[in-house]
Parts: sequence; C-alpha cells; structure tokens
Amino acid sequence: MKTIYDVQQLLKKFGTFIYIGDRLADLEMMEDEIRELHRSQCVTNEEFQMAILLLRSEIAKLRDKEKGEEL
Repeated sequence: MKTIYDVQQLLKKFGTFIYIGDRLADLEMMEDEIRELHRSQCVTNEEFQMAILLLRSEIAKLRDKEKGEEL
C-alpha cells in the first residue's frame, strides 16, 4: 500500500465507498473506517498501520496547505 488510492481500494473490498466532497473530511472518514475494520479484525496490523500512516500524512499536508493559504 503506497497511496491514498490503495487505501480506497482496501475499503472498497469491504463495500465502503467514501465521498463527502471535502477532501479533508473524506480522509478523516477513511481513517475512522480503517480503525473500525481493524477493531473487527478484518484487516491485518500491517495494512492498518500503513493505511493510517498514509492518511495522517495526507491530512497533515492538507492542513499545512490550508494554513499557508490563510496567511
């Protein structure tokens, strides 16, 4: 798993399609869904860790970008 697209494909395997229209909200919802799948033991620890790492990284980039635009 290397990209957010890969995380989306993992979620798709479980019938989860996330599109709210706000990229940040989409990523946060994906993180919640991945956590729930991990709690249910539907994904491996490795898949969980990589997905969370990718999502948090992308969320941080978006928040930094938003802060930069506010200044």
